[in-house]
Amino acid sequence: MGKIIGITGGIASGKSTVTNFLREQGFQVVDADQLVHQLQKPGERLYQVLVQHFGQEIILENGELNRPLLASLIFSNPEEREWSKRTQGEIIREELAALREQLAQTEAIFFMDIPLLFEQDYATWFDETWLVYVDHDIQLERFMKRDHLSREVAESRLSAQWSLEEKKKFSSHILDNNGSRDQLVVQVVKLLEGGDSCARD
Repeated sequence: MGKIIGITGGIASGKSTVTNFLREQGFQVVDADQLVHQLQKPGERLYQVLVQHFGQEIILENGELNRPLLASLIFSNPEEREWSKRTQGEIIREELAALREQLAQTEAIFFMDIPLLFEQDYATWFDETWLVYVDHDIQLERFMKRDHLSREVAESRLSAQWSLEEKKKFSSHILDNNGSRDQLVVQVVKLLEGGDSCARD
């Protein structure tokens, strides 16, 4: 079996910069969010359980899920958030496990980008866990700008996940993304070459 590295971070912490660079270098990167989008397409596994649970109101005229409505239904209610985490989480885990087994047969090293890696107990799947870290204030500003959100809404969605400070305690390697893209990429290259990245606090 090849070496498997888990990549995580928080909303707007810069994970996609890291994973895009890894793909450019020819590495296979499984993207959990992309998998979720795939599974939420009409007729797919998550689509079916979500429509069964929330009803027809979450379906757009073209048959796709109304993602903004779905997000607000889930994020505004702790019980729905818990249901979503549990139900969607089980299906996603099964699908990710199948992809992991498949890639382990063919790749010497590959990556899995999982936003809730620690929250949903994926850490034992990996030889290393890389955290893309950014200070809270910078993360908040980037998130507000990226998704055109008010400070209040952005803060509320960030608080629904573990803080990056918390994730730092469990990660084997930290990639500091408080600077430029180039500074982040240099750290990734260093890790690929077998060195360490940002010094642990």
